[in-house]
Amino acid sequence: MIDNLKYEKELYKKGYKFIAGVDEVGRGPLVGPVLACAVILPINYQLEGLTDSKKLSIKKREELCQIIKKDALSIGIGLVSPQEIDKINILEASKKAMKLAIADLNINPDYVLIDAIKLDLDIPSLSIIKGDLKSISISAASIVAKVTRDQIMDELGCKYPQYDYEHNKGYPTKKHLENISKYGVHEHYRFTFKPISDLINKGDKNDL
Repeated sequence: MIDNLKYEKELYKKGYKFIAGVDEVGRGPLVGPVLACAVILPINYQLEGLTDSKKLSIKKREELCQIIKKDALSIGIGLVSPQEIDKINILEASKKAMKLAIADLNINPDYVLIDAIKLDLDIPSLSIIKGDLKSISISAASIVAKVTRDQIMDELGCKYPQYDYEHNKGYPTKKHLENISKYGVHEHYRFTFKPISDLINKGDKNDL
């Protein structure tokens, strides 16, 4: 069993009180924003089942998300649009979303734990590979980020029902790619991502 409070406990011993866990979601989809979340949990917080959002069912994620929102000391959200992703690339967009999420916190963190990505911050931070499994703060951020972005994609699905975003969340599933070939793309797609860029170069973009 992984002690997902290990990093937090070490920091508490050093005198840090407000530790923000940061994670992002949405690097792989062809459509929609990349979204990050920052979460500051109470000291020595524990919540059964809290782990990497990708390992949880939709129902469990939503249940945990509601508990985290109720218990967290502060939650910040940052998102970067598809248009900006196309301008600055997905890695830089992910970093920007994370920084926006940290800035959105209503408590200034004195330490930041980040999933995988290294950020240039003016506060102490640590990048942890597979941090969404190893740090409870990052796990909490991953769940809130995933649920929040899924809600955005569900809303987009109401506007564009032919793309089935409620199920694919913008990821390049076989059915999603078939729907793109059939209906073209709209303004919420990432035009620099393949195969979207190939379609646009062929002149297959539709104004929906």
